[in-house]
Amino acid sequence: MKNLKFLLAGIFFGIIMFKSEAASWYRIQEMFRFQDFHMYGIIGLAVGLGVPMVWWIKKKEVKDFTGAPIVFQPKAWSIWRYLIGGTIFGLGWALSGACPGPIVVNIGAGYGGYVVVLASAVLGTFVYGFLRDKLPH
Repeated sequence: MKNLKFLLAGIFFGIIMFKSEAASWYRIQEMFRFQDFHMYGIIGLAVGLGVPMVWWIKKKEVKDFTGAPIVFQPKAWSIWRYLIGGTIFGLGWALSGACPGPIVVNIGAGYGGYVVVLASAVLGTFVYGFLRDKLPH
C-alpha cells in the first residue's frame, strides 16, 4: 500500500502520454521526418518546465520522498559521448517508434508487439552493463 501513490502516478503519466499521442508511433515518425511540430512541442514543453524545476530544486534544496537531499552530480562533457550515445538512442527510437516511457505505455494500451521492443531494450541495457568498462566515458 505504501507504494500505491507511485503506481497511481505512473498510471496517470501513462494516460497523459497516450492521450497526448506522445506514445504514438505515427507521431514519432512524423517528428523524425520533420512533418509535424506535435512532438517537438511536447519535448519543448518538457524542457521548458524541466529547466526551471531543476533550478528550483537546487535553490530550495528540495528533498526526495525519503527525506534525502536531491543532488545533481556534474558530468564531464564530451562531444563524442553525446554524439554516439544520442545516435544510438535516436536510431532505436526511430526504429521502434518509442523511447523507454512509451514502450510501457503502448504495452499497457494493448499493443503486444512492444513486448519485443521492451525485451530488446532490456537486452541492450544488459549488453551495455557488460561492456561498460570497455567503453569510453
